[in-house]
Amino acid sequence: MTDIYNKMVEFSKNEILPHTKDVDALAQFPTSSFEAIKREKITGLVVPKEFGGMGLGLEEHTQTVLAFGSTCATTGLCYMMHNVATMCIVAYGTEQMKNEYLPKIAKGEIVLALAFSETGTGTHFYNPEISVTKENNSLVMNGRKSFVTSALYADFYLVLSNSAEAEGLDNWIIGKDFEGITFEETAWDGLGMRGNASMPMLFNKVEVSPANRVGPSGSGAEQVFNVVAPFFVIGLSAVYTGVALNACNTIIQYSMHRKYSDESALCNIPTVQNHIAEIFTKANSAKHYTLAAAKSGANGDADALAQIISARLNASDMAVEVCHKAMKIGGGTAYAKRITIERLLRDAYAAQVMAPSTDVLSIWLGKALTNQPIP
Repeated sequence: MTDIYNKMVEFSKNEILPHTKDVDALAQFPTSSFEAIKREKITGLVVPKEFGGMGLGLEEHTQTVLAFGSTCATTGLCYMMHNVATMCIVAYGTEQMKNEYLPKIAKGEIVLALAFSETGTGTHFYNPEISVTKENNSLVMNGRKSFVTSALYADFYLVLSNSAEAEGLDNWIIGKDFEGITFEETAWDGLGMRGNASMPMLFNKVEVSPANRVGPSGSGAEQVFNVVAPFFVIGLSAVYTGVALNACNTIIQYSMHRKYSDESALCNIPTVQNHIAEIFTKANSAKHYTLAAAKSGANGDADALAQIISARLNASDMAVEVCHKAMKIGGGTAYAKRITIERLLRDAYAAQVMAPSTDVLSIWLGKALTNQPIP
């Protein structure tokens, strides 16, 4: 593991942890954490060095998201999506687009987000219904994106739509202040991931131009499966692995300090020891699997996508199982929200439904393993 992981763990303790409780309790976006991320220019993690960034890749992206997710799942999730959007520009943007956006991202001046999901197509975000049509020599976007993470807080959003000029899909970079953009600000009250500011984003006759299009016309689907899929899916694996590790560390410490009247500790009970052993094994299996899959992707292994999807499925299951078992050890104290296990369990359940959902990913994995096209 590179030094970036330990560096980001330390950063998380100092700059993210102090805000984590309020992010969940108040359902507020982790603004203070992101101000620190921008100040330290971690926004430029995957921006090439020639544009002022750190020039790092899939492994370091995964390690950083894991470090953030181990402290605050919401922050890890929102930051992960910023990197995914940035990578689309790095991989597919024109030189003009790269020169316009990447230096600002590297300096921490702007943050990006994804606007892919729609109510009409659910977790199948790669089948957008939002329309871009030609009207009087202009391109006009109309429609509604449903779960837009970091809504209102990100400066620019990557928006997936049909292509008005070619077969397939287009990926657009759209500023939140574009005329015709509005947000349904009261729409998000999540069970977990409560600070991710997820809400619908509406497009009413929003004029776009080829300068806003990321990559050639019709390249949207290619971007989804060449860039978004690996960086997004492994990023989610890292977020939920972080949740599992947080629960593991929390409940081990609790079991050591929870004392009975005879001064014996909770961890002295053999049943609890068995539970702790299982929790540690599952949380760390998710960690090692996630990091190995990221390495496979960075190396360009033939089965890298299958490894990444499988790691995400495993991390999603391990997060829920670890938190469930930790809740059992914590007993009434955990149920009464006196330790963080209850929050972590709520965050863990988001893994099952966040697009692409675990059901969709299982189908993708089956297709990948049998040499069938995805999706």
